[in-house]
Amino acid sequence: MMRFEPRNDGSSGAARAGCPPLFVNPPVLVEFLFRRIRSFALVLGGLCAGMSASAEAPPNVLIFLADDMTYSDCGPYGSDQVATPHLDRFAQESLTFDAMYTSTAMCVPTRAQLWSGLYPVRGGCYPNHSQLHDDVVPLPTHLKALGYRIGAMGKKGSNPPGLYDFDWTGGALNPITLAEAEAFIRDADERPFLLWVGSNQPHTPWNKGPRERYDADELTVPDYLVDTPETREAMVKYYAEISEVDREFGDFLQVLDESGQAENTIVIFTSEQGSSLPFGGKWSCYENGLKTAWIVRWPGRVAPGTRTAAQTQYVDFAPTMVEIAGGDPVAASAGRADAEGSTGFDGRSFLSVLLGEAQTHRKYVFGAHTTIGVAGATASGYGIRSVSDGEFKLIVNLQPEHTFSCANTQPDDQPLKSWREAGEQGDAWARQRAHAYVKRPALELYDLARDPQELRNLAEDPAHAGRIDELRLVLGEWMRQQGDLGVETELAGRFRLQRYLRPKS
Repeated sequence: MMRFEPRNDGSSGAARAGCPPLFVNPPVLVEFLFRRIRSFALVLGGLCAGMSASAEAPPNVLIFLADDMTYSDCGPYGSDQVATPHLDRFAQESLTFDAMYTSTAMCVPTRAQLWSGLYPVRGGCYPNHSQLHDDVVPLPTHLKALGYRIGAMGKKGSNPPGLYDFDWTGGALNPITLAEAEAFIRDADERPFLLWVGSNQPHTPWNKGPRERYDADELTVPDYLVDTPETREAMVKYYAEISEVDREFGDFLQVLDESGQAENTIVIFTSEQGSSLPFGGKWSCYENGLKTAWIVRWPGRVAPGTRTAAQTQYVDFAPTMVEIAGGDPVAASAGRADAEGSTGFDGRSFLSVLLGEAQTHRKYVFGAHTTIGVAGATASGYGIRSVSDGEFKLIVNLQPEHTFSCANTQPDDQPLKSWREAGEQGDAWARQRAHAYVKRPALELYDLARDPQELRNLAEDPAHAGRIDELRLVLGEWMRQQGDLGVETELAGRFRLQRYLRPKS
């Protein structure tokens, strides 16, 4: 089991996690505002020094996020069960990424990576319902310094008040208020825009979409699930919500087309982390959780109907946008220093991948998960870290002595309850899967090429001992750079929760 010793500097994990008198202490608030102004000045100076001399107008950007959607549950990623006609057509006009990863399979930390260019622990937003450190310089600050206006609607992420400094925020989430977005897109302002659209689908409670389109008895249950009537019923509801988010996305594409802005707008669709079905990926470091759909259309610049196997991560989005906007992502400051004192992004621009000039990007992709802040999880937490080289993935469960818990492990929650009941009635596969979801070994190793659904743990196979040692070294170095102390960082996660940082008066 990987262990990291606490620092012997006399400071508590809570103090290093960034405890919060910010919002109740006026002198600290003044200091915070001073840092923000100074950060903006540094950003402006650094970015403008790297601005391209090209006279070409910088493109608009529309990024559309689904919510809790397993990457493979749509047509562009191989599903022949889920109706996603708008995504199917969009992929034919776009570059589809086959190896894009978030680092945390939970809503708020996932969105924070896109906004900050930082991995979860360094950025501070690693438990669910937490927030970035107040000294992080987010993407809107960088892009506004480069002449962009920033709009966001739907699920945007939760952070210190004013950190993102949007020029415009939309209102209603369910359904997304399309008319508001149309007004922002059609605004006569000559500045290019970035518009963030965060859908709530297919997040539970799975009460939207065309359920009549799906027959539970006709569905093929993926191998990573257990085939019970309750599983099939859940799949119908979940698939219907994917069709609903596909409809929403199609509506936004239509608005963009009718605005006359489509030819100069980069459009990105991403599925966020995996679904909340057991082993669907959410709350885990499994492929279904961290791997995400990422499809990019950029007329005249990105080759339509193409795919890339380049390993990329959500933290790469911010520096890529800075470069596209004409700035220098290497010179840009993300604000928060890592363990080596660097304030640069954790991410690296993948513009060369978009333009077809590079076929590779990252050698390793990383994951970090904590159940601190997760509804239904125990207060003791369950820390998980992972690293993948694209062929093999190593998962380190930091607290294997604990029982994994989350919303869908509750006694009456379906479909996991039906799996336990099937196991009690003699179904060996159901018994094994129900047990494996809540009791996990210290190490898990998967051959992603031969076992993409991660059903066979190779960690005990002596033939892979050397590979495990190599990946553990890589993972340990990444954790060190992030200031991640393992279990100590897990337990300090409660001090990053919004209810702690922003208590109600």
